[in-house]
Amino acid sequence: MLIERINNWIDIKLVIYLLTLSIAILFIPIASAQEFDTNTAPAKTINNLHVHLLEGMKGGSKLGFQGRFKLLAPIVESSHGLDFILKKILGGLWTKLDPEQQKILIDHFHKLSISTYAGWFKKYDNEHFEYIEQKKMPRDYVLVRSQLVRSSGDTVSLDYLLRKDEIGWRIINVLADGVSDLALKRVEYRTVLEQKGFNVFVDMLKKKIKLAEEN
Repeated sequence: MLIERINNWIDIKLVIYLLTLSIAILFIPIASAQEFDTNTAPAKTINNLHVHLLEGMKGGSKLGFQGRFKLLAPIVESSHGLDFILKKILGGLWTKLDPEQQKILIDHFHKLSISTYAGWFKKYDNEHFEYIEQKKMPRDYVLVRSQLVRSSGDTVSLDYLLRKDEIGWRIINVLADGVSDLALKRVEYRTVLEQKGFNVFVDMLKKKIKLAEEN
């Protein structure tokens, strides 16, 4: 029980940190794209992701959803710490699942994460990515700030929080226009799993995968 309470406290502190980060990013002035060194290891992780997202966008309907999924699967797997993210989303609930349940959730979460990128980045209209800056963050994390620039000149900020593991620098959170994806998922996923149970939670993930395919 003590270990569980400690783990829950660590998870709460992480969410507070992520929410604080989301707010703080809104007030960080945007630096010139030319000032950003894209040769650092964290930046290379983001650059590789962006290159393949653009490739999938340019492939568009010719590739189709399955083609984009196949293209992006190894890139998302290598650039994101998906197991780490899922465990942080579920917090103490993760340790209450048996190994088979954990495996089922990992498989579905990986598929959903890849499907989301394949569904979002599906067509190309002269968009491009710009890199803004890289910042050292607490806990030895690194924040890489970037933006997607549309042909109209409108921008969507895409900020990535990265953590170094045994593989290298990997994404553990994405903030789109300052909104933390991890924090949003934590609220939704925990509520469903706690209140409606494992089977309903898995069904929710399956529905989200299907929606991404039909997007």
